[in-house]
Order: sequence, then C-alpha cells, then structure tokens
Amino acid sequence: MRKEEYAIILDYLPNGYPLEKKLMPIAQAIGEINLTLLELVPRRGVSLDVGEKVYIGGGKRDKVYYILGRLDCEKVTEPGKIQLEEFIKKVVKDREKEFVDFFNKSEAINKRIHQIELLPGLGKKHMQEIIKAREDKAFESFEEMKERVQNLPDPEKAIERRLFKELLGCERLRLFVY
Repeated sequence: MRKEEYAIILDYLPNGYPLEKKLMPIAQAIGEINLTLLELVPRRGVSLDVGEKVYIGGGKRDKVYYILGRLDCEKVTEPGKIQLEEFIKKVVKDREKEFVDFFNKSEAINKRIHQIELLPGLGKKHMQEIIKAREDKAFESFEEMKERVQNLPDPEKAIERRLFKELLGCERLRLFVY
C-alpha cells in the first residue's frame, strides 16, 4: 500500500465540529490513491475549498498543518457524503481498468459466497454468467461487460455503491478499501 501524497477535501469546518469543545478548523478529506478518509488541520489563516486537492505527503505542506488521523465514518458530514459520492464516481471512471480487472480476477471467498456477490445488485446468477463470459475472453470495459452478460445491472454503479458502503463502514468484508 503506497502512502497518500494528495487528498481531496470533502468538507471544511472552519470552527470544527459543533458538539465538540475545541474550536479548531477541520477538513474532512479522502486520500487520492488508497481512498482513506482523513481529518486534516489546515495551516493558520488557510481556508480550504470543497473538492480542492491538497498535498499531504512527507514534504513541506503549503495548506495542511498536520493530519489529525483517520476520519471516523460516523463523523462524515452530510455535505461530505455528497462530495464523497461525486469523488467515487470520478474514481470509478478514472480507474475503470482496475475495476474491470476485479471482475476478471475475482474469486470465491468461501464455498458459499463469491467476491462478485458482494456487489450491490449482483447475485449468484449474475456471478455465474460473469464467470462463464470471462472464461471465453477477459473483459476490457464496463460497456463490454454489459454487452456480453445478459440483464447485467450497471457494473459501474455496483462498484460505486460498494465503495460508498465500504468507506462509510457498513461492510465487514472489504473489496476495495483497506
């Protein structure tokens, strides 16, 4: 797992969390590579914009004073969740090859459940059809998957929904987020 160099701001709370005693600015962010939810403390006098990409690597940071730690999924604000959905859509589009490879290489977790079945909207029947289709030829895009597998729910949307659930802590088994 590579270290995060950049994060995308999901929400900026200039006065911190309303119910906590400390009045220090906090930014809720997500790491660009590993999709790690983070709490960032901006430098004094710096205001961060929602959707802004900020440097959080080991070198000199111009806007972030320090990383407070991982962001607890219960603390993600409603505006943060909306921004997170937008970010996930972009990630799935940008990394389509990586997610299509998931369908090409996924395997059984145990005798009763397969990784594909963990995606929202995909059950045993879809899983069996995907496996049968990938034996002939590996998938190269989401579009090709929809063409080759009959009645397949949108695989792109299934990945997006799964990522969102994993990031907000609703899933015991994780496929994409560590």
